[in-house]
Amino acid sequence: KITQRAHGRQQLRLLPFLLYSRGYGFLYQFVLFDLDGTLTDPREGITKSVQYALDKMGIHEADLTALEHFIGPPLYDEFSRCYGFSDAQAKAAVEAYRERFSVVGWKENILFEEVPDLLRQLKQAGRQIAIASSKPTVFVEKILHLFGIYDYFDAVSGASLDGKIGTKAQVVSQALRMLHAVPGQSVLVGDRFHDVDGARENGIPCIGVTFGFGGRDELLRAGAASIADSVQSLLSLLLQPD
Repeated sequence: KITQRAHGRQQLRLLPFLLYSRGYGFLYQFVLFDLDGTLTDPREGITKSVQYALDKMGIHEADLTALEHFIGPPLYDEFSRCYGFSDAQAKAAVEAYRERFSVVGWKENILFEEVPDLLRQLKQAGRQIAIASSKPTVFVEKILHLFGIYDYFDAVSGASLDGKIGTKAQVVSQALRMLHAVPGQSVLVGDRFHDVDGARENGIPCIGVTFGFGGRDELLRAGAASIADSVQSLLSLLLQPD
């Protein structure tokens, strides 16, 4: 009986995703956005800051494009996965990264052109919107202010500097709580597989965008509920009737 109840709770938690995947449209009242690669192009600031951190760790990487896989995932995880760093080494690399990023890297960023209009139309349609980013909240807020879009958001959920909150699932969960969101009316928009995974762990679907850094194949393999190839097509998906 305990097993059956646990299975039942899991099915209820996944119900919105199952309904969407079977073709039953529903209204997205609560829209969560990833930041990097979804609303902005942070390529220069992130790759140069990773390059700086690696140099401090004795690893010299001249090709910035080889570091673009750092865009999106938690830094600690990526340093550990790609370079076999120990816990202490990965933490040291993250701290070195922040030395540069906190001064100049966060400003080396480009807002995707149609994003302000996307956010404006969502707010005009009465949607509650939030950021759910693995980037520390302090940097997320500075970037949103830099581009003049901070006031569109009802909540900003980012990672904590102490590392206690940092995975995609954690920042999505935090954003849902901040919005007092109903899972069956919520969606995450992101560009990487870990966005899809983090949404799934919270029982909500993820719309994948191909104008970021993951690409269509990565998003489909991860199980994105839908794919948007442009900001305009994303807006159409988010404003679909229930």
